[in-house]
Amino acid sequence: MLLFLPNVFFFFFFLLLISSPVTLCLNQEGLYLQRVKNSLDDPDSALSSWNDRDDTPCSWYGVSCDPTSRSVYSVDLSNANVAGEFPSVVCRLQNLTFLSLLNNSINSTLPLDISTCQALRHLDLSQNLLTGSLPHTLADLPELQYLDLTGNNFSGEIPVSFGRFQKLEVISLVYNLFDGSIPPFLGNVTTLKMLNLSYNPFLPGRIPPEFGNLTNLEVLWLTDCNLVGEIPDSLGHLKRLKDLDLAINNLHGPIPSSLVELTSVVQIELYNNSLSGELPPGMSNLRSLKLLDASMNELTGTIPDELCKLPLESLNLYENRFQGRLPESIAESPALYELRIFRNFLSGELPRNLGKNGPLRWLDVSSNNFSGEIPATICEKGELEELLMIYNSFSGQIPASLGDCESLTRVRLGHNQLSGEVPAGVWGLPHVYLLELAENSFSGSIAKTVAGAANLSLLIISKNNFTGPIPDEIGWVENLVEILGNDNGLSGPLPESIVNLGQLGTLDLHNNDLSGHLPIKIESWKKLNELNLANNQLSGKIPAGIGKLAVLNYLDLSENQFSGDVPLGLQNLKLNLLNLSSNRLSGELPPLLAKDTYKNSFLDNPGLCGSLKGLCDSSTEVKSQGYIWVLRSMFILASLVFVVGVVLFYLKYRKFKNAKRAIDKSKWTLMSFHKLGFSEYEILDCLDEDNVIGSGSSGKVYKVVLSNGEAVAVKKLWGGVKKDCESEDLEKGRAQNDGFEAEVETLGKIRHKSIVKLWCCCTTRDCKLLVYEYMPNGSLGDLLHSSKGGLLDWPTRFKIAVDAAEGLSYLHHDCVPPIVHRDVKSNNILLDGDFGARVADFGVAKVVDLSGKGPKSMSVIAGSCGYIAPEYAYTLRVNEKSDIYSFGVVILELITGRLPVDPEFGEKDLVKWVCTTLDQKGVDHVIDSKLDSCYKEEICKVLNIGLLCTSPLPINRPSMRRVVKLLQEVGGAAEMKAAKKDGKLSPYYYEDASDHGSVA
Repeated sequence: MLLFLPNVFFFFFFLLLISSPVTLCLNQEGLYLQRVKNSLDDPDSALSSWNDRDDTPCSWYGVSCDPTSRSVYSVDLSNANVAGEFPSVVCRLQNLTFLSLLNNSINSTLPLDISTCQALRHLDLSQNLLTGSLPHTLADLPELQYLDLTGNNFSGEIPVSFGRFQKLEVISLVYNLFDGSIPPFLGNVTTLKMLNLSYNPFLPGRIPPEFGNLTNLEVLWLTDCNLVGEIPDSLGHLKRLKDLDLAINNLHGPIPSSLVELTSVVQIELYNNSLSGELPPGMSNLRSLKLLDASMNELTGTIPDELCKLPLESLNLYENRFQGRLPESIAESPALYELRIFRNFLSGELPRNLGKNGPLRWLDVSSNNFSGEIPATICEKGELEELLMIYNSFSGQIPASLGDCESLTRVRLGHNQLSGEVPAGVWGLPHVYLLELAENSFSGSIAKTVAGAANLSLLIISKNNFTGPIPDEIGWVENLVEILGNDNGLSGPLPESIVNLGQLGTLDLHNNDLSGHLPIKIESWKKLNELNLANNQLSGKIPAGIGKLAVLNYLDLSENQFSGDVPLGLQNLKLNLLNLSSNRLSGELPPLLAKDTYKNSFLDNPGLCGSLKGLCDSSTEVKSQGYIWVLRSMFILASLVFVVGVVLFYLKYRKFKNAKRAIDKSKWTLMSFHKLGFSEYEILDCLDEDNVIGSGSSGKVYKVVLSNGEAVAVKKLWGGVKKDCESEDLEKGRAQNDGFEAEVETLGKIRHKSIVKLWCCCTTRDCKLLVYEYMPNGSLGDLLHSSKGGLLDWPTRFKIAVDAAEGLSYLHHDCVPPIVHRDVKSNNILLDGDFGARVADFGVAKVVDLSGKGPKSMSVIAGSCGYIAPEYAYTLRVNEKSDIYSFGVVILELITGRLPVDPEFGEKDLVKWVCTTLDQKGVDHVIDSKLDSCYKEEICKVLNIGLLCTSPLPINRPSMRRVVKLLQEVGGAAEMKAAKKDGKLSPYYYEDASDHGSVA
């Protein structure tokens, strides 16, 4: 019986096992991936499916397994929003061939032990936050074929070991911070099919001739790599090359004839260099070529006929020095759909059959010396979208066939010698948003067919011979933003329908023969910024509604026949220009306009009276002045009584306040960050309202003059919250407290000439003080956008940009860990007595966590309207790219003199306004009119840097270190140009300077 019992227990135990659910254990590869998950910050729970209840990880997000062996061969976490250090443990997956962490926040440096991923063929770590040098051990991966490290912050030189990759086919190191030379040893990796080193601050150097050994290469991208010297002939050996991009460098010399041997090439981009000479003969060999862009060079000669017979889809040869005429054979290309050859010295007539044989879509021949008539065939295939022919000597009439070209979106025919009537169909083209006919000799009237121009935004017909009335149908074109029709012979009244143009921002019809009254409902022009109707024959009263145009800042109604009073509402407008002179106005001036400042605005109106001398007859003036003297005397007496009372009250109040402060002084705690020459008591004694120099949402700023004569700025933050406060007040108190701690933690350890110095902080239970160095010229924003903006000439503005860039570069690249400011704006850039700039206000700054957690998403958006990067608004992710965008907006402010957000822009911000204005009007309409035109070249270069910083895609924005380098290159080029002009440079200096590259 006793022997039987163990068998019974065994039997029941077996039944228990088979009747219970079986719990399986996660295999070893799954355990490795669990460790990967635990090492990463995963705010979006992308790895939520990675759980230890599975037996294998094969069903997990981003994980793929071999169907037979069930072994992991691929881990793809692209766009998962994970952060942390590179998870080296993933290399323990012995069969892992594919690893992608594209577009995450993998930070720190790439470890040397990545070489343990021995089976890896595809490695994509692009668009992360990796820093430091490239590990030389990457070349020890024997099977690696694809390596993409684009869009990180790798620096230093490319390791020598990279010359011994065994099977590598693709290497992309775009948008990093490599500052060594482009290494010739990459020419040893003969398996390469794609080599992309673009947008790195390499040392000036030549294209290694060894790259001609890469006979399997299909793509060679060396854009913006600081290349100098000539293009080596050896590149002609790359018979399989399809894409050659050497743009935005400082290459010089001729285009080598060996390039015509690239029989497989589809695209060649050589723009923005200093290449010279003629296009090489033999280009007819390039039978696969579809795009050739050699713009912005110093090429000479003519366009060879053989080039025009190629199946080109895009030919860009603008901003060169071509001379001669455009060959007739260019019209014979059956595949030609884009021809851009503006800013050259081409002359003669356009081919008569241009557009007849090919579906021409874009034609830009602007800024040349072309003459003759516009070819009637340019829209033969009905696909022409852009017709740009400004600044030439074209003559004759616009061909009637253009009136049927409904595919057109932009038509610019200004600044030529065209004449005759504009075809009725051209006025009503349904998709055109820009119609420019300025400075020609057109005649006739604006046709009623303009009603069909549903997409028209800009109508520019200035300086022609147009006559007749403006048709009522103009009011149907509801998208019109700008009407420029000055210097014509237009007559009759403004049509009442014109008030329907709710988007209208500019109406300029000065120097015409307009008559009649202004429309009554003029206040419907809510977005009108400029109204110029000077030198016409308009009459009647000036409508009172004009005073309701909130964004109007330019009003010129001079030299007309207006009568009646000056509308009272005009004094409420913020006008940069007001001119109502030479009319028949009468009555009293509005009080705020009765100042000497506006005297010239009302000249030659005999019936006007007011307090301005010269606007009334002498007897009336004497009588008025008597009344004014009595009123002034009474006002002075009352003011004296009031001032005496205020002084007595203030003395008593100050005595009481000082007594109270003496009691509270003992409660203050001082924390200093530099050696101080003052005590907290000296600061506390000066916190009076008459010392306030600024205020904001977090508190007030005081100027305190110390006993030694030096001044400091004191920011006072209120941190205490009363018990009966609402929850909103609690949140505000917490935010201010967080801001105080962030500012102290950040500025307390920073030492840089372009970061505002924090001397110390003083705290009590309910009040916190931050004591900074005093900046006499205040903030850049206040100075730039005030009446004192004229103090900031271009050299000063440029110096401010460089200083601020250096400060931000220090935060991003030299602080350990890096610091993201998160509220870069012109009001947070302070100016010392010499207009040196300091970055200030670190209340929302964040340290970039390098401990493995990475930049976290914020619960609220930090930053200021107009400065916030587009991606930050919806991802709330903190990284340096958002600071770079904000700094780009500051650059645009410095160049344009405009606010980042302005009612004049409508729904646009400054960035979009600049881009739109550049496209539609040109750079002269972007640059602040206060700036001297002699700096235009330098300003344009800095403008390009600002646009690069405000790129919608974060990956396209340069690092702050790169921004500093670009700005320094602009400054260096300007200094060298000035020195050359003054004869202060030696010939040797000229030679050395040529190796420093150019800024696009």
